[in-house]
Amino acid sequence: MAEPLTVRVPTDKSARYMTQLAKHWSHKFEVQLTATTATVPLPFGLLTMQAEPDAIVGRFEPTPEADLKRLKEVFENHLNRFAFREGELVYEWSA
Repeated sequence: MAEPLTVRVPTDKSARYMTQLAKHWSHKFEVQLTATTATVPLPFGLLTMQAEPDAIVGRFEPTPEADLKRLKEVFENHLNRFAFREGELVYEWSA
């Protein structure tokens, strides 16, 4: 099984972007959403997001066959679409 991945994305709009991303994915997946957390069962693994005052913190629990490079690309590309006014976001990935 692949190791869990964590990502921290500094932004002062964390709750807004997390909610937008979760609602976007809710059209395809059974998302659980609160004001500060979201859980999304993606095809390549479970994503749990936490909106902190200064960042979105995500934890991926990838499936054994997950392509980790693709997983990162999907997350970053989707979040960048919602944050386009903010400019380039920084993604701090760790295993």
